[in-house]
Amino acid sequence: MALYRDKLPQLEGGTFLAYTGMETDLLFTQGIDLPGFASYPLLETEKGRKILRRYFQELIEIGKSAGVGVILESPTWVANRDRGAAIGYAPDRLVELSKQAVALMADVRSASHDLPTLLSANIGPRDDAYAPGDQMNADEATAYHSEQVSALAETDVDLISGYTVAYPAEAVGMVLAAKQHNLPVIIAFTVETDGRLPTGATLKDAIEEVDAATDSYACYFMINCAHPDHFDDVLTDDPWMQRLKGIVANASRCSHAELDEAEELDDGDPMELGQQLAMICAKFPQINIVGGCCGTDSRHLIQIADAVSRKH
Repeated sequence: MALYRDKLPQLEGGTFLAYTGMETDLLFTQGIDLPGFASYPLLETEKGRKILRRYFQELIEIGKSAGVGVILESPTWVANRDRGAAIGYAPDRLVELSKQAVALMADVRSASHDLPTLLSANIGPRDDAYAPGDQMNADEATAYHSEQVSALAETDVDLISGYTVAYPAEAVGMVLAAKQHNLPVIIAFTVETDGRLPTGATLKDAIEEVDAATDSYACYFMINCAHPDHFDDVLTDDPWMQRLKGIVANASRCSHAELDEAEELDDGDPMELGQQLAMICAKFPQINIVGGCCGTDSRHLIQIADAVSRKH
């Protein structure tokens, strides 16, 4: 059953840890091929399920050690119709695997009773997050993402999390799709090295546009898939910042274009990344969800959890 769907504990304070860097770790560190950068095919085999389970268990253990809550992210980021079709998955199979993903997380959570552990259904963009081609309007995005969200609504998820969103209209669609099913939802925008979304919108304008179109239904907003150096100077004391509650950061300072061309993993400096996120959280206390995205692994998560928990 969904434990926190009616009352998300991260809205009440405390530090929460999230991780969305599994795919780069699998590809570069473990040499596991991920067609279409999708991790949900791992659910097809016992070996793959063990790999996913290990990531979830490891995150919980890091959370326990640091005394912080944990948000488990399902491996369903690109499990939508178009991106699934590109690697040979039909919509009905995507529904089955999405439900299996949440069931696996719920099973892992059932063995942990020492800290708040949320199940987040991770959904991603229809197109390339860093260079979206044909952009949907809000109505099209709502219809498109409703297919995946409606399947996830039948599971034990506590919230829907739209990650690496590149333009406001798609975010609006994700939020409205979740609203149709009375599900809590958060949006994590990705930004380029100038702190703007890949489409050029400012973070402030994107958040305000989504809120205006959805009656501020989203629980909060986040930044993901960017290094703190890319967006630190756009974080201000203005009112819109109160809607920003999370940062799931890249280890690398490279641009998205540079990362796409990289043949080796740039894992940055785990301690420095932890310290940078801790400084941001100290300056903006409403930011209490932190974690790692591309290039990060357990080393980074340990440093982030420890540094931020001491600042909060």
